[in-house]
Amino acid sequence: MQLPILRRMGASTASQRQRVTGSPHYRDGEFRSHEPTHVVATSEAEGPGSMFATMVREFGRGRPRGTVPLVTPRHPHEPADLAVTWYGHATSVVELDGRRFLLDPVFGRRASPSVVAGPKRLHPVPGRIAEIPHLDAVVISHDHYDHLDEPSIRQLERTHRPHYVVPIGVDAHLREWGVPTGRITSLDWREETEVAGIRLTCTEARHFSGRGFVRNQTLWAAWSLHGPRHSVFFGGDSGPTHRYADIGADLGPFDLTIIPIGAYSVHWPDIHLNPEEAIEAHLEVNKGETDSVLLPIHWATFNLATHWWSEPIRWARKVAADRGVRMVAPRVGTRIELSDNDIDEVVAAHQDPWWEACAAPEDRD
Repeated sequence: MQLPILRRMGASTASQRQRVTGSPHYRDGEFRSHEPTHVVATSEAEGPGSMFATMVREFGRGRPRGTVPLVTPRHPHEPADLAVTWYGHATSVVELDGRRFLLDPVFGRRASPSVVAGPKRLHPVPGRIAEIPHLDAVVISHDHYDHLDEPSIRQLERTHRPHYVVPIGVDAHLREWGVPTGRITSLDWREETEVAGIRLTCTEARHFSGRGFVRNQTLWAAWSLHGPRHSVFFGGDSGPTHRYADIGADLGPFDLTIIPIGAYSVHWPDIHLNPEEAIEAHLEVNKGETDSVLLPIHWATFNLATHWWSEPIRWARKVAADRGVRMVAPRVGTRIELSDNDIDEVVAAHQDPWWEACAAPEDRD
């Protein structure tokens, strides 16, 4: 019998390579971003010393001091033309032109192969997978534990048996966990598929992948979702990249963008956006237009960096206001209905600084 920690790690490197070696982005034994990505071992920008010294010095900053307020998700039986429900971190439910998609489902207690070690949730999941109505597809950005969770996939298989749309190589993990090949579509960058009348395009990102000791054997991606009337951009995980401008030119603008703002550091500047870079990415994929609504994600749920817990949303709000970007800041679990509503009124309704009540005394503007 396979040990739980090995089961959660997913497919072997050999089985991943069987699928990916034909990709033009797989070179010299691994996938590569269009720009180099690396981790900086030392940096004076966050104080003297190594990355380890920074982590010791700033330990505990990434946690709230109080209870994070949650909203119980309320999904309509029939999906709306445009709505989104944020479950925390990157996990979101998107309603697009009458279809429903679940993004990066992570409903487990830890972003880790272990049940006793690794980043633990800073707040409960606001709702259960079984409570989400019919899903047209599950869309996954990459195979890191905070974006691809084996227990959540098994729950989805018990309750929904959905179709999955993933970057190439990630399909090997799903098959390892019992998902039939016929319910998996795996794509390379700029390949596309259609699900229930919605066009999904796999787009570039600047990141890396891996669930064990070998990195970059599966592809990482952002996603463009286009329906007959509305469109959504999901950033997954990425550092700053000139590909955002290319995505905007080819596929933008979008009615809604879902872009990460957290887990940044000068020690890894290439793999995660900071809030200012996230606002810039939003503008680039929208070709500079400011009508789109931005939902900031990838903060509040897991402690993955050394910045203050609420710093990402505080910083993002300032930059969004300066750049004229319509950004919402909902409580975890909130459903935001954008179709057939006054967008400015919707945005204004989701500006309450709810994080102030549970942030540390030093974690403030």
